[in-house]
Amino acid sequence: PPAMARSQLSAPTSAEAELLLLQRQALVEEEQAKIKRALLTRFMQEKLSREEQSSLWGLHKVRTLWRSAQRKAKDKELRQDIEILSQTFSRVMDCKDGTIEALVTELKQAEEQQNRALSSHLDLTDQLLNLQRRRLEYLEQGFSAQVGALKAEFEAER
Repeated sequence: PPAMARSQLSAPTSAEAELLLLQRQALVEEEQAKIKRALLTRFMQEKLSREEQSSLWGLHKVRTLWRSAQRKAKDKELRQDIEILSQTFSRVMDCKDGTIEALVTELKQAEEQQNRALSSHLDLTDQLLNLQRRRLEYLEQGFSAQVGALKAEFEAER
């Protein structure tokens, strides 16, 4: 009986030791699992951080390319607008140049007409002056003749 008691006593001790060993192994495994989870969490956080940076960089590149494409499109549109405005301006300038040339021609014609009218007026004025001078001479001659006749009559009466 004492040997049996011992074996019963040692059996629980051995079972307890085995249980303690299993508990230790479970704790070690749990610690290793915690370390693995921590490492995995850290790895995943670093990977997430790299992915976020990569995403930001990609977004920056996409925005840059989009802006570049928009600038090219706007550049093309503005150049077309400038070309259209340049052609319109040229047409307007041609029209205004034509109007100016027509007005210059009209002005020259009006100046020529005015010069002809002035020349005609001066000729007519000269003719009128000559006519008036001749009339004055005839009147002076008639007056002188009347004065002479009056003098002769006055002398005769005297």
